[in-house]
Amino acid sequence: MNLERITINPNKMKGQPCIRDLHLTVSRVVEIAQTYPDRSELYREFPELTEEDITQAIVYAETHSQDLIVTPSIALETLA
Repeated sequence: MNLERITINPNKMKGQPCIRDLHLTVSRVVEIAQTYPDRSELYREFPELTEEDITQAIVYAETHSQDLIVTPSIALETLA
C-alpha cells in the first residue's frame, strides 16, 4: 500500500508522522479511530479526516511504529 498521506516534517509535530502535513499525528488518528467507532460522529468532530487518512494511519502504525499500541482488530473493524 502506498502511504502517500503520511508525512514527516522535522519542523512539525516534533517530526512525528502526520496525516497530509496536518497537525494530526498518526498515533492521534489511530486513537481517534478507536475512540469513534461511529464514523459519522468522527467526521463531525474531525471533518479534515477522510477514510483513506484513517486507513493509512492504521497501516502505518501497524507496520512502522514500535512505540504505538495498536489493537488492529478494533481499529480495522471500525473501517468496515
